[in-house]
Amino acid sequence: MKIGVIGAGSWGTALANVSAANGHETMLWAFEPELVEEMRSTGINSLFLPDIRLHASLRYTGSLAEAAQGAQILLLVTPTQVMRRILTGLSSDIEPATVVATASKGIELDTLCTVSMICSQVLGEPVLERFVTISGPTFAREVALGLPSLIVAGSYNENAARLVQSAFSNPDFRVYTSHDVTGVELGGAVKNVIAIAAGISDGLGFGHNTRAALITRGLAEISRLGRAMGAQESTFAGLAGMGDLVLTCTGDLSRNRTVGIKLGQGMTLKQIMAEMRMVAEGVKSAESVHGLAERLGIEMPITQKVYEILYCDKPARQAVLELMSRNLKPEKV
Repeated sequence: MKIGVIGAGSWGTALANVSAANGHETMLWAFEPELVEEMRSTGINSLFLPDIRLHASLRYTGSLAEAAQGAQILLLVTPTQVMRRILTGLSSDIEPATVVATASKGIELDTLCTVSMICSQVLGEPVLERFVTISGPTFAREVALGLPSLIVAGSYNENAARLVQSAFSNPDFRVYTSHDVTGVELGGAVKNVIAIAAGISDGLGFGHNTRAALITRGLAEISRLGRAMGAQESTFAGLAGMGDLVLTCTGDLSRNRTVGIKLGQGMTLKQIMAEMRMVAEGVKSAESVHGLAERLGIEMPITQKVYEILYCDKPARQAVLELMSRNLKPEKV
């Protein structure tokens, strides 16, 4: 197949590498002209996947039109907050039969839209019949190194999901399918917020008990929001839910957990973001998920406290005390 990948961050580069290694004609688009030239000349993305040599057949471009031209699958892996702008730039170049897939995880801040909603608004509602969202417990570096990893492709169209499944699956990278687009999208977006909370806990020096409680109650918040938006409960027990949540809350490669650790250690958000080259989607998602919960009237206390720490300068220890001092009640998931 001919596959275009839009976004040469760590995740986009890793997925493009999988596609090329699987024998597909793969074109990776990067925003930075110097990165395009570096990858062409060295076969390495030193900004986002240093020290990993990419597949020799992988090609690179700085032209959105070139990446989209003739693609059977166009995979979008840009930060969610710039997705609308990228799609607008691509809209005239995407062919009618192209499967539009995304591996971005987030909710647009201004509109509170998921990526499927953004695609529908920019490209027209019929695109949802060939839309696929990819999510699951996958650190990009481990995927690029060929370590066994599993993921799920969600689509309203089973044929589109199977096309992506067959394109990216290999003995090191197993892709499952799902028809719960909303559940797959929400699992990938909200887990980043909970991962910041888990990092804050670690940064404060709390133990495994606290982290396990945050993961469990965080999953309850994700499920609560998902139910309100029409997602299937079972999705959150799978790779796009519990699987991704556990990885992001515990793994040392998690950018969102790293942000939380530094917050717990006393750094400000401005100081943390100045140090980071790669985007921690949970920082923006904390604001958008908080807004979504308010709009829908959904109780999400962990998300609320992460939002207050990030955007209202609430001290982390005070936020923990407030969470622990809430009215006693039966456990609900």
